[in-house]
Amino acid sequence: MVSAAEQMASNTSWAALGKATELRRRIIFTLVLLIVYRLGTWIPVPGIDGAELRNFMEDASQGIGGMLSMFTGGALGRMGIFALGIMPYISASIIVQLMAAMVPALEQLKKEGEQGRKKMNQYTRYGTVGLATLQSYGLAMSLVSGGLVQPDLPAPFFVAACMITLVGGTMFLMWIGEQITARGVGNGISLIIFVGIIAEVPAALAQFFSQGRSGAISPAVIVGVMIMMVVVIAFVVFMERSLRKIHIQYPRRQVGMKVYDGGSSHLPVKVNPAGVIPAIFASSLLLLPVTLSTFSGNQTGPVMSMVLAYFGPGQPLYLLFYAIMVAFFTYFYTYNVAFKTDDVADNLKNQNGFVPGIRPGKRTAEYLDYVVTRVLVLGAGYLTAVCLLPEVLRSQFAIPFYFGGTSVLIVVAVTMDTIQQVQSHLLAHQYEGLIEKSQLSGKGRRKSRRKGTGRR
Repeated sequence: MVSAAEQMASNTSWAALGKATELRRRIIFTLVLLIVYRLGTWIPVPGIDGAELRNFMEDASQGIGGMLSMFTGGALGRMGIFALGIMPYISASIIVQLMAAMVPALEQLKKEGEQGRKKMNQYTRYGTVGLATLQSYGLAMSLVSGGLVQPDLPAPFFVAACMITLVGGTMFLMWIGEQITARGVGNGISLIIFVGIIAEVPAALAQFFSQGRSGAISPAVIVGVMIMMVVVIAFVVFMERSLRKIHIQYPRRQVGMKVYDGGSSHLPVKVNPAGVIPAIFASSLLLLPVTLSTFSGNQTGPVMSMVLAYFGPGQPLYLLFYAIMVAFFTYFYTYNVAFKTDDVADNLKNQNGFVPGIRPGKRTAEYLDYVVTRVLVLGAGYLTAVCLLPEVLRSQFAIPFYFGGTSVLIVVAVTMDTIQQVQSHLLAHQYEGLIEKSQLSGKGRRKSRRKGTGRR
């Protein structure tokens, strides 16, 4: 039997967007702030030598600089005021979440409701400032040592100005993300990354097709990559929406003299509860040797040369360890942050819910461990396959970085989440319209009754 809410949700159409004024204001507000972000990526840090910077970033893009350039929407390659992007905030947020899972004091603070959440957000902001300061200092010193600064500019002055500019840009981006989440549509931090990726896709496509025109890539490869991308996107959408539903039963309860029958529901377990976090962690760690060699001016010793030879992008050992680390971080992040089975079992016990045939408490936690472990076999395999795809394409066919992998995961997840929130706003607007109509019809009925009584 379909409920009234589900029927209304299925009948929700995008034509109702024209009548939802509140939703339109939220969408316009979101677009304006995202435009401000994109304009900021083109404002350069003062004192940069543009020609030398472009040559330097061509080499750095093979390391972690390529991934950071993707997350910053090209601002790192242009050394804009948003060159650090929102990555310090994401890193600080992940660190705080992991610390909350391992430090009892932070774990208790997380359970204190709204007040605890505000305190955790404050710690995340402090961590963002610290990480942004360290990254900006390292980036400024790398620019100075690489000869990318204008010759007539003193190095200490440039380092101070660069650090203040980059840290301020990151904090401004964090504020934009929070404003979009509170007053706009979708998750602001995710939308900033999403826009940065989408903005660089046309340039990647132009580079890809130019390689086809020059003969570096055959037309068959181009057509095959396009078809494969459609298949990969459909596969990611299917897997991100896949759930393992665990049946939950609630017993009968008595309120006063009435006895209410027990209800039932489902506990959804996503195939990939960790999202894109394992891919980011694994990519950052594995690309660290290449990045260190790039920023040190390629002056590497014999040990670093051997590491780069065996663990460089596209090498067999690199792909093997990449797959192992993605799988490891998938399990680690799921059990420590995304889906803590002990907490879920305690919440079910407090709500008098239970899995049929499983005793509440410790037995339920063990059963959830059993289910989640086996679901994550499929989730980790799916995430590993999607993450390895761009590495194979880059090493075998020289495909640009933006095709597949982490970028597809982020784009698909953010798109699905934003569309879901827009539909939720449209559904709420329909509910408000029904309530207003019912109130108006109720007033009309009362007036007609009063007029009828007066005539009598």
